[in-house]
Amino acid sequence: MAGTVVLTIGAGVLFGLALAAPPGPMNAIIAEESVRRGWSAGFRAGLGAMVADFIFFLLAVAGLVTIIEAAPRVRAGMIAVGGVLMLYFGYGALESIDETLTGEDESGENRGFLKAFVLAITNPYQILFWLTVGVGLLSPGTLDVLSVLPAVGESLAGLVVVETGSPLLVGGLFGGIVVWIVGFPAALVGGRNRVDRLAPIVAGVSGLVLLGAGLLFLIDGLSTLV
Repeated sequence: MAGTVVLTIGAGVLFGLALAAPPGPMNAIIAEESVRRGWSAGFRAGLGAMVADFIFFLLAVAGLVTIIEAAPRVRAGMIAVGGVLMLYFGYGALESIDETLTGEDESGENRGFLKAFVLAITNPYQILFWLTVGVGLLSPGTLDVLSVLPAVGESLAGLVVVETGSPLLVGGLFGGIVVWIVGFPAALVGGRNRVDRLAPIVAGVSGLVLLGAGLLFLIDGLSTLV
């Protein structure tokens, strides 16, 4: 029994990390806030994205996420708005490359939280996650975690089987997100302490990521609306 509990929580943590860790607009904002304003600012930005995930979780439980996906024009509008916001924030990141470094810029204390939240709530990839993996994790049943691995999945089938629809699995998922939004800013701040020029570099890369993603989102949304 204890082994099953540990496996279920561990699988949830891995799913949470899989949702939070991939490079993209959310982590670009977390990175920018971390190296400019310190760990707490990076954590607050990550918290903004996690709050959006929690809202999607509640919508998935209520079945409303599926309704959003079934309304292509609503989804396209969300994507287009997200694209515009990413372009705006990306321009802001590039414009502020020469600003003061971490600890010296106390303005906009909650800016990172709001930026990450509004981008996450309009992010089609997070909606897609909760429509697919998220809904699967919430539905009662079992999941053979290793069986889906390419090439070796068949030989590993049955080794790690967890119960879906379990509060432990969902708790582990959000626990994995917390691990990321605590550890990622800490790693960036530690690197910034060793390399003082990291802040403008991260701000520049973050700005480019946001501009690129924003342009793609805007084109995607407008192509559906038009």
